[in-house]
Amino acid sequence: MKLRIDKQNDALYFHLDESAVVESEEVQPGVILDFNNQGSVVGIELLNIRSWISAEKLNVIQFETA
Repeated sequence: MKLRIDKQNDALYFHLDESAVVESEEVQPGVILDFNNQGSVVGIELLNIRSWISAEKLNVIQFETA
């Protein structure tokens, strides 16, 4: 899994899989799911993240596993 923050475009992208994206769907305003050829979600893009998360919090990423 990879996480990419694009500050210039104000977007955050989670790569869940290395599969090629064949279709994308905006499921809510600013939330886009990317699907592979088997219909599985392989990526999640969040647009306008500064409206959800402060700029200071974007500089600190905490990863937790259970």
